[in-house]
Amino acid sequence: MAVDLRNEMVELRRNLLAMGAAVEQRVTRVIESMIENDLSMAESVKAGDAEIDRMEVELESSCMRLLALAQPVAGDLRLILAVIRISGELERVADLARGVAKKLIKIAAIDVLILPPAMTDLAFATRTMLSDVLAALANEDAALCRQVRRSDQRVDDLYKEILIWGREEIPSHPEATAAAIDALTIAQRFERIADMTTNIAEDVIFLVEGRIVRHEAPETGG
Repeated sequence: MAVDLRNEMVELRRNLLAMGAAVEQRVTRVIESMIENDLSMAESVKAGDAEIDRMEVELESSCMRLLALAQPVAGDLRLILAVIRISGELERVADLARGVAKKLIKIAAIDVLILPPAMTDLAFATRTMLSDVLAALANEDAALCRQVRRSDQRVDDLYKEILIWGREEIPSHPEATAAAIDALTIAQRFERIADMTTNIAEDVIFLVEGRIVRHEAPETGG
């Protein structure tokens, strides 16, 4: 079976960016739901998992077909390998956003959500990382990916701040222990989204430069 590799690669890249946009939309919605206490947005994120799963399966199937039929090399091969990895990371980001949405819906039914002061900053920092890495993917911008990797430290610091809040909040207000634990769980999921985003940044660097930086410390500087 003849394969028009150039057109196939363009389509593969387009479909990966579409998946990224859909995942970013879910992360944005769940953050807005948390801040505005809008459960309708949380419900939409909870219900949208099948679409993301379908996108991942279709991308992986396309990659497997191209590997089998087109014998890609160099940049084309790197793109296919990167798509396999990045689509998997995006699917996990969507799962984490869905987990936050389910937690928000559960809390609304039984308790009042207690948001630690740093939670909004954590959510926005995570979303910025995701937005930046998707822009880097679209533009094949390795420098922006390195900035994303450095940004993960800010998210880690905010998460640690929330953990400290939890250690102080639970003994001080034992009647609100369940709500505080729920807040810590939400924070942990945002921190994991940032980790997945960092992985995507490393995959884009591999795509652009052919370098594996996954086990290297983030570079300092601008």
